[in-house]
Amino acid sequence: MSKKKGLSVEEKRSRMMDLFYEKKDFFQLKELEKICPKEKGITSMSVKDILMSLVDDAMVDTDKIGTCVYFWAFPSKASQNRKRKLDDLTNSITECKKKKMMTEKALNKEKIGKEDTDNRGAILEQLAAKKQRLDEITKELDRFKECDPEVLEQMKEEILTAKEAANRWTDNVFSIKSWIKKKFSFEESVIDKQFGIPEEFDYVE
Repeated sequence: MSKKKGLSVEEKRSRMMDLFYEKKDFFQLKELEKICPKEKGITSMSVKDILMSLVDDAMVDTDKIGTCVYFWAFPSKASQNRKRKLDDLTNSITECKKKKMMTEKALNKEKIGKEDTDNRGAILEQLAAKKQRLDEITKELDRFKECDPEVLEQMKEEILTAKEAANRWTDNVFSIKSWIKKKFSFEESVIDKQFGIPEEFDYVE
């Protein structure tokens, strides 16, 4: 025999709301934990969680009177909530319709003078061809850029700067070698070998 399937959360919520609407009364949690299992098939262990979820969603009202906390929900409030939601949806639809009309109006305005005529099509084709030709010319210019006098002049300046920097470092290396020779009486060949300095090491001409 198949095992009876338990109620889903939504089914429990719906049944508890039905209880409130049918009874039209105020209840404490303990009272609901006794009534719900008998009349609505909601286990007493889950009554509190279901009840608080309905309170969080503003479907069930609650208030503390003295030391007791009471819960209630009347059909009239549900009706008011549905009416408020309906009004909100109606207002939202109205706003969407206004935006749609404004968008269509702006779109039609933008279309003026841009009708798909033979003349416009020919002009667009010419524009596309000219853009393609511009791309080709730009690529050609990039190929001949190395011959540009300004580019060549900039390259000369960069080469000169790099040459001066290299010679400064060469100067520093020779100064250090000279200091080591005097300080430790090493042969120049020994110093070159120790620090990996090639024989042809010299200033850049």
